[in-house]
Amino acid sequence: MALLGVDLGERRIGLAVAEGEPPRAVPLTTLPRRASVAADVADLARIVTERGIVELVIGLPFEASGIEGPQARSTRAWADEVGRLLALPLAYRDERLTSHLAEGRGGAAKRGRSGGPPTPAQRRARRERVDREAATIILQDELDARSRESASERDRENATESAAERDRETAHESAPERADVPERRVDSAR
Repeated sequence: MALLGVDLGERRIGLAVAEGEPPRAVPLTTLPRRASVAADVADLARIVTERGIVELVIGLPFEASGIEGPQARSTRAWADEVGRLLALPLAYRDERLTSHLAEGRGGAAKRGRSGGPPTPAQRRARRERVDREAATIILQDELDARSRESASERDRENATESAAERDRETAHESAPERADVPERRVDSAR
């Protein structure tokens, strides 16, 4: 089972994958955006098939106030179409500040020749790296949330089982001891 994390941008699609047990998000690749959703899906379909992807986790760019603005609505429309065309379920994750965190993880930008500004190729490579890292953060956030939810469910189940066990013990302790009464046998031959 593998999940694909998606950081959708206007020009690029950052991707991360989570495989194995327990799953851990790792950067995968950055794809260029195409002219249509169908063209983006053609690129994604290859990765989905190769990696055995069973679900997409899409970063949703909420506004700072927490509302779903035009960019989030556009992302949701794109993702809904991608999910439909790939026949995969979707999960949405708040992606606010992921690009900022991803830039911090990437360290300082490389300098160009002789210590000058970065070359266009270096700038492009850095942007692609940031997009992949943002997708990794989005996906890992989703995995962590699921892990916490699963742990909470286990805790509730354990608490319920413990309470039931205590109830059984209490009932057993408080039940009057049974007097030794001979068992009454029913003769089926009668």
